[in-house]
Amino acid sequence: MTETTDDKGREYSERPWGSYTVLDDEMFDHKVKRIVVTPGKRLSYQFHAKRAEHWFIVAGQATVIVDGVEHDLGPGASIDIAIGQAHRCENYGTVPVVFIEVQHGTYFGEDDIVRLEDDFGRVTT
Repeated sequence: MTETTDDKGREYSERPWGSYTVLDDEMFDHKVKRIVVTPGKRLSYQFHAKRAEHWFIVAGQATVIVDGVEHDLGPGASIDIAIGQAHRCENYGTVPVVFIEVQHGTYFGEDDIVRLEDDFGRVTT
């Protein structure tokens, strides 16, 4: 994982499944990211103890799993993920899935990720 900044000075991170850019993290009660999932990849199946998330699909066809229930979402669709709900985004398409993630809660660090399943060997023990 490579964490750096983009050409506008925003936090940017390459991940095995794609990348994310932090669009806003100036307030104490929310954080906003732009997430890109590469075709054929998926995020870990995970949950958070201190934040809820709202995902708005911008491009591509996303398969989103929330607590074991599959949702097929395209551009303009959105889904809410409550604190403690297991979730992941999968991209079975041929173009990147792009979505905006709005996190709301009390803590937004990357260490508030409990991975239940992961294609890249990062399961939390």
